[in-house]
Amino acid sequence: MLIRFSVENFRSIDGPTQLSLVAMDKGHLASRAVTGVDEELLALVGIFGPNASGKSNILAAIQWLRDAVVRSLRTWDEGIPVDQFLFGPASGPASSFDIEYVIDGVRFDYQLEVTSEEVVYEGLFHYPLGRRRRIFERNRLDLVLQDGLGSLSGARKLLTPRSLMLSIVRRFREDLTLSFANAIAEIDSLGLGRPRRVYGGGGPGFNSGRLVSGPRWYLQPDVEDLEDLEDDAEEDDRARYIKAVAAIREQGIALLRMADLGIIDVQVIRDENAEARGVPASAARRTQFIHSSGEETFALDMAEESAGTRTWFALVGPVLDALRRGGVLIFDEIDASLHPRLSAELLGLFASPETNPRNAQLIFTSHDASLLARLNRDQVWLTEKNAQGATELVPLTDFGGDRVRRSQNLEKAYLEGRFGGIPDVDLITVYRALGLMS
Repeated sequence: MLIRFSVENFRSIDGPTQLSLVAMDKGHLASRAVTGVDEELLALVGIFGPNASGKSNILAAIQWLRDAVVRSLRTWDEGIPVDQFLFGPASGPASSFDIEYVIDGVRFDYQLEVTSEEVVYEGLFHYPLGRRRRIFERNRLDLVLQDGLGSLSGARKLLTPRSLMLSIVRRFREDLTLSFANAIAEIDSLGLGRPRRVYGGGGPGFNSGRLVSGPRWYLQPDVEDLEDLEDDAEEDDRARYIKAVAAIREQGIALLRMADLGIIDVQVIRDENAEARGVPASAARRTQFIHSSGEETFALDMAEESAGTRTWFALVGPVLDALRRGGVLIFDEIDASLHPRLSAELLGLFASPETNPRNAQLIFTSHDASLLARLNRDQVWLTEKNAQGATELVPLTDFGGDRVRRSQNLEKAYLEGRFGGIPDVDLITVYRALGLMS
């Protein structure tokens, strides 16, 4: 689980800005006791604030770090694509990122400093038996490895001024570093305006994650799917595979019914004539939703469904994947994509231990104050811009006294402006701009 994330000198963020998923109020629905850390951690956190206050940039910084781990070896040859502070001189020459994570009871801390030209500093540490130990640390190209990590000795040959060591270790089968690097690489994002990643699988034996989660969760395990398994796969492996696919598919259909109670199934129609003419298989298939009406059923193509149903359908894969793996999902402007009822249902999926037994985490941004009714005070963060135009991120728990209590109606207090984080609308200026008054 993600413990903390901090960033400095990135887009609208100037000085050190930290998002913590440590629970301040223990024992509520979304807090989790986790081996390896003394505090309880949150499965669900929301960031609220007015437009252009920098909410999205907090999530964009997490996504940037995730992409850096995945892409630095392949795409950073000509420079490091980091957007530094946009509104004047930054507090320092480098952009810095720091993420703390706990994996299988082991706490990790990864630190990175980069400019557009080079990796200035990079370090990965862990806390076995509660004591901080270095796994690797670099200052530019000067790399130091923890004793006993001889399997990573070949990583030195791949190290360049613009490649991350954390990217490099993913090419080696060293369990300690690989588990952490993959956890960061598998952080998923929605609403941030870039193509979604192609899901891969993990797990023992055959690639059990390839169909069990991701965009194709709704496909039945047909003959073609089974042929992709190793020829020597045991029969019980195949049986477990089919059972896993069926279970995830059933869960996906259940989630889809939240958006439209009339949907009972999803099917893919193949145009064999188009495939015979050389049309790519992906273009020769179309997805249909099966609806029930009394005792009758009928199919609608994807394009005939409502925008809300199509949006929810696109979310099912990422949500299932995060819940299955216990991963992190970040969702920008959740209220812009979903009906408030569906937004609330999604929050409930991550908050409840019953639907989220592996402690997946959802971090989202929103303007929708009604969602505050679904959150405890330690799950709420607020953004505003200071006089220099820089984003300031503060937890709701920083507001003391009568302004915020555990039992308080957070939605009402937020809309009353007790915590800031809401637009300061000058109606007179708006009316004048519209020509409604002089």
